[in-house]
Amino acid sequence: MVDVGQAAERGREVSSRVSQEGAGWDCVEMGTFKDLRPNTESFSWLNPRTLWRSRNEILAALFGDPSGQVRARWVGSQRDRGVDPSFRIPMSVGPEFSFLVLGDTGEGDASQYAVVPGMLRIGEGTDFAVIASDVIYPTGSGNEYEDKFFRPYQNYRAPIYAVPGNHDWYDGLGGFMRVFCDARALAARREGFKLSPSGLRGLLWRKPEKIDEGRLARARERRALPGQQATQPGPYWAMETPTLLIVGVDTGIRGELDREQANWLREVSRDPRPKMLITGKPIYTRNEYKPSKLEGGGTIDDIVRDPLHNYVAVIGGDVHNYQRFPVKVGERAIQYIVAGGSGAFTHATHTTPRITVGGVHEDDYKCYPLRGDSLSLYSKLYSERLRMRWLYLTPDEAMCLMSGYIGNTPPRPIDGVKITRRMRWAARWLGAMPLPLPIRLPVEKVFHRYVSELSDWDDPPFFKSFLHVSVTPDALRIRCFAATGCLPQELEPPLEDEVSIPLA
Repeated sequence: MVDVGQAAERGREVSSRVSQEGAGWDCVEMGTFKDLRPNTESFSWLNPRTLWRSRNEILAALFGDPSGQVRARWVGSQRDRGVDPSFRIPMSVGPEFSFLVLGDTGEGDASQYAVVPGMLRIGEGTDFAVIASDVIYPTGSGNEYEDKFFRPYQNYRAPIYAVPGNHDWYDGLGGFMRVFCDARALAARREGFKLSPSGLRGLLWRKPEKIDEGRLARARERRALPGQQATQPGPYWAMETPTLLIVGVDTGIRGELDREQANWLREVSRDPRPKMLITGKPIYTRNEYKPSKLEGGGTIDDIVRDPLHNYVAVIGGDVHNYQRFPVKVGERAIQYIVAGGSGAFTHATHTTPRITVGGVHEDDYKCYPLRGDSLSLYSKLYSERLRMRWLYLTPDEAMCLMSGYIGNTPPRPIDGVKITRRMRWAARWLGAMPLPLPIRLPVEKVFHRYVSELSDWDDPPFFKSFLHVSVTPDALRIRCFAATGCLPQELEPPLEDEVSIPLA
């Protein structure tokens, strides 16, 4: 069994914060992940069919998100089946245990499978894993679970639980509920067309796919060992352990909780034990605060910040990279973590300005990939795709530019770099710095929200990540390990960040 402490020590010495090699630049030998992948066409967000299948996101923004009503039907159906009405999951672990957290996994392509070797190595001996958001892209279909869930994690010997993301909801949560909750499809509701927002939404809404039960049964055979089995009561749940209560919430498509789930969360949060929240949407990301509304008033973060509820950490998916914000709340600090970097395309970090949100100091904020590596990566992509060689910035040039603009110490040693006008303009056009125009254009937000999404790639370095969480009666330790797709980082997964949280 791998000693995670020793692996962390070695990982700290080979991380992107130490060298370009640790970041996966100049990858000489591709990792073994390439042999794990199915021989299928790579997933692409440039495919118009993919974008059309994902249209429910836009429809929910324009005409309202129906996730709350549909979730209430799923929850009612589960309770009719006799599941624990409090949605608790009793865990057979002692006061000391460990688990993995993966976020936004299910593209089924190289960027997902590149995470698997390091995850299996570091995750050996962990008690379970949790997927935070977007188990299956693009629409959560139950017919796509074999190559995007069962195959990649077939050699992970422990149970896997999940909270759904917005893409899992594009299938009405049908695939997610069938796989993780052993639920049958909801009865279809026929509604006549109405000239109203809900009527227009219903006309254009993508309906759930009918699940091929034979195909799903064959897929399940890949994770058929007794120790791999897990059934959760619903799309939200609370894991009972002696040391820590782990609370998972379903944020639907737009990040809001319906009244029933909000009341459940308030009730669960009264438990006096220390708590970790796992959610489909992060509360802090980039330099923004998104506390997630509750139907009936208040936010998820109101519950988290209440000192009587004793939350010590919040982990959210949806954004495809790693970030950590230690936010001071009264006399204590809560660790707010973005952990959506375990399979989908990588969201840029170089568009994140100097951190001020939540009172967090820039020097205390952590992200992966490093801003400089993110800028260099996207400069390489666009210099090649647009055939504009002047856009390319070396890792050292990009690191120097970002540190100068942000005003922080370079995260790793940089050889002598002389900043030129060409380099500054390249950084501006890639969203790292504002363009010198009379009107401020939101280039960085456009880049983060749309351009990253259309820039998937299937070659190292991938800058993916996953979390290893270890729990004792005294402390909760969260470690972020990297996956680049290069063989050296498979053998010794780099440790990009870690934090120890007292539980006493």
